[in-house]
Amino acid sequence: MRRMGLATAACLLPSIVFAWPWSTDMMNQPSIKPQELGNGTTEMAAFPVRSVPVQGLATKVKNREEAKTLTNPIPATAESLKTGRTLFRIYCSACHGLTGRGESPVTNKIGAIALNDDYVQKTLTEGWIYGTITFGSFVMPAYGVPGGNAERRGSNDLDVEERWHVVNYVRNGLVNEPAVKTASK
Repeated sequence: MRRMGLATAACLLPSIVFAWPWSTDMMNQPSIKPQELGNGTTEMAAFPVRSVPVQGLATKVKNREEAKTLTNPIPATAESLKTGRTLFRIYCSACHGLTGRGESPVTNKIGAIALNDDYVQKTLTEGWIYGTITFGSFVMPAYGVPGGNAERRGSNDLDVEERWHVVNYVRNGLVNEPAVKTASK
């Protein structure tokens, strides 16, 4: 009988140990959720003094057609055009050429369009250009975050703000780029 009591106690010992307060302290600690003061209200708390604000431009479009009506939230400043030009040269110039005129060797093979044509400059909306960058087209890959999931971001993905900088450059900077001079033989 005594052995049975010891065996029962030994079986119950782990449940007694896990019942001590240290087993739940981390789970039941006080925390402040985003957009609340800590007392359950939904008023926004002031940011800590030394915090760094993170700007974001959320978009809620699911495809290129929905993006058509978007307007560019970033003004076409000199700084935006400079950023857009740099990104364009990194990501877009391989197919569209350095000046967007389609002077790349790849252009004829894949059918990339010249981005400074009247069709692109006057007919397509900024939202459509943004949607094309984000979701891609027939042969153009998507440069948006796949599935809207920042953890699954790839090396070719541009964030929302970067895509709008490229749109600014395509609309306001490409037309001013001088033609590329080819070396004569």
